[in-house]
Amino acid sequence: MKRISLAVLAFLTLSATTAVAESVITITDAKAFETAPSAMAGGGFMQITNTGTTDDRLVGVEADFPRVEIHTTEFTDGVAKMMHIDGIDVPAGETVVLEPGALHVMFMGLQGDPLEEGETVPATLIFEQAGEVEVLFNVVKRDMAAHSN
Repeated sequence: MKRISLAVLAFLTLSATTAVAESVITITDAKAFETAPSAMAGGGFMQITNTGTTDDRLVGVEADFPRVEIHTTEFTDGVAKMMHIDGIDVPAGETVVLEPGALHVMFMGLQGDPLEEGETVPATLIFEQAGEVEVLFNVVKRDMAAHSN
């Protein structure tokens, strides 16, 4: 009877180990646009890819600013309004794009220290499953032609 119990225990342990799913997060094209000297905030954009087998969720961003938030943009009567959100779902096997006019990161409290082309903004993305993921946002010149209709 002991042999059967040990065999069952070994099987259950092996099953639990192989059933563990994981989130594997990759960040690409992380950038922030340069800001005017008087700007109080700047936006961060990127692509988040989850190549794992478990859905994940971006729940926070840390960077050296007084406040950093995850935002979405809502349009009402043709007017854009940025809204704070608690997180961004990143389903297994999918890519979520953070871009102007949609999901993005807000670096708030620039206090007269604008984001300048050529700089980098180090940040830590916090995911429910993957934990902390370090990222560098490259500050680039805003190409207004790309945003016109």
